Amino acid sequence: MASKRGALIVLEGVDRAGKTTQCNKLVQALIERGRPAELMRFPDRSTTIGQLISAYLEKKSDLEDHTVHLLFSANRWELVPVMKKKLEQGITLVVDRYAFSGVAFTSAKPGFSLDWCMKPDEGLPKPDLVMFLQLNPAEAALRGQFGTERYETSAFQKAVHERFQQLMKDSSVNWKVIDASQNIEGVHNDITTHSLNVFNEAQNTPLGELWR
Repeated sequence: MASKRGALIVLEGVDRAGKTTQCNKLVQALIERGRPAELMRFPDRSTTIGQLISAYLEKKSDLEDHTVHLLFSANRWELVPVMKKKLEQGITLVVDRYAFSGVAFTSAKPGFSLDWCMKPDEGLPKPDLVMFLQLNPAEAALRGQFGTERYETSAFQKAVHERFQQLMKDSSVNWKVIDASQNIEGVHNDITTHSLNVFNEAQNTPLGELWR
């Protein structure tokens, strides 16, 4: 077993901010620098729970809002053993969306508080770094394929963006804001720089628990 754990790095942002592209580029950049790295995406649509979520997001099924939120959380929890094992093996995980998305999206709906939305994810592995790809929701709406899934409406994305701003006030989480309106290479360079800066600390501190 590797004596030094991998880092847990999360990319967040509104839909169409370029997270998936940047996650893939970061994994590749880390591997090229000799750091074992793997990509994870939430929701993971390959699991039984993930398939329920996928049908809901693709508007093939309807689920009650509390139920949906708890399914998203359960989808993260079911992969915690795998995440911990890989991190212990010295593999860095680059995660495309995490608990912060779950909280921001549900709390943007009427009748949901941030506090209620955060509770099911308390105790998840705490990221060493969360990078928020900052993009004006109006600009995101102009990007390819916007509107194909349930939450991709400009008004809703604006509300989600506001919830992310509230979550970023939490000093217990290491947030970095990235200007996602730059070109792909500019965004990638910023992300890589921040990622390389967290490795020493990650290797020398135990994995924390989120929101505890």
